[in-house]
Amino acid sequence: MTRSISIFGATGSVGLSTLDLVRQHRDQYEVFALTANGNAAELAALAKEFSARIAVVADDAAYPALKQQLAGTSIEAASGPDALIAAAALGADWTMAAIVGCAGLPPTLEALRCGKTVALANKEALVSAGALMIAEARIAGATLLPVDSEHNAIFQALQGGRIDQVSKITLTASGGPFRTWTHEQMAGVTPEQAVAHPNWDMGAKISVDSATMMNKGLELIEAHHLFPVGLDKIEILVHPQSVIHSMVEYHDRSTLAQLGSPDMRIPIASALAWPDRMHSNCEPLNLAEIGRLDFQQPDETRFPATRIARAAIVAGGAKPAMLNAANEVAVAAFLNRTVQFLDITEIVSRLLDSYSPPDPSELADIFAIDKEARIRTEQLVEELKV
Repeated sequence: MTRSISIFGATGSVGLSTLDLVRQHRDQYEVFALTANGNAAELAALAKEFSARIAVVADDAAYPALKQQLAGTSIEAASGPDALIAAAALGADWTMAAIVGCAGLPPTLEALRCGKTVALANKEALVSAGALMIAEARIAGATLLPVDSEHNAIFQALQGGRIDQVSKITLTASGGPFRTWTHEQMAGVTPEQAVAHPNWDMGAKISVDSATMMNKGLELIEAHHLFPVGLDKIEILVHPQSVIHSMVEYHDRSTLAQLGSPDMRIPIASALAWPDRMHSNCEPLNLAEIGRLDFQQPDETRFPATRIARAAIVAGGAKPAMLNAANEVAVAAFLNRTVQFLDITEIVSRLLDSYSPPDPSELADIFAIDKEARIRTEQLVEELKV
């Protein structure tokens, strides 16, 4: 039987990796919807290749180009936020939620409300609106599959037992390019140095998040929502080789770990074929060639981001959404050379301590919190401007 799929964020790295796997198994998947922000030419080419039913650009300005590119085909062209939600409402069996930022929240929520399977690569869905997303998935009977390598690893390791049998979940972290640097050395870090991740090929923003360890703080928030074992049972361990992606320890002290090469297609393949397995052309893991696996406790003095994120979870309410917004603004300012590397976590910490808005109860509240947090963070950036 074929499985119908939709990919939100089809022209991004996760979307393209997903389509690469679909390309290897074309007879098993029927593409409903493909979306992009504004790259009409690439989106149209993909829509034609995979015979999608509809192609949607979020940016209305890109619609004329998309419509022209799809002229003479049976593929519907559409644009704008409402069109993204309508595409999600088509009810594909499996939806990849990979739109970057809060723009991905409404279509992700709509896909969950269809009660099917949603593969989640949009961090904001759980970091900023975790309680809301989990509640909607439960009400609709939807299946939420994590795609991030760490959360997918936990999901796979949990197949060996029940969540009430878990004594500890360990998220592994590469430690980033400055794992061995002193605080004084990191004071002079440049954007070029920060985006040079030692293991993964990632975009600039997420590479900086890895360098500050904020990516692991965000993943901690996600894990807290996805795997409700209690925050005290989720820990972070630095593992420079990025071979073990996460581990689950059970009450009998058995520890199950998921290993794999640093290739995002591996966790995507796990989610795309679930509950089965699929063949992929990813490189197999060669442990003899790697030779050794190292581990160490994270240093939350040099890298306070994970401590800040844990405090945001404990505070709850609007704090995680505020953290996410503040971090995005601070990272952008660093990449633009407006603030220094060590200012990123300082700005986030100051923003979280500066005010406490009411707890969110719907998506509109999340967007309002995000907007206000960004305005206030820009003010903090001005204060620390280089």
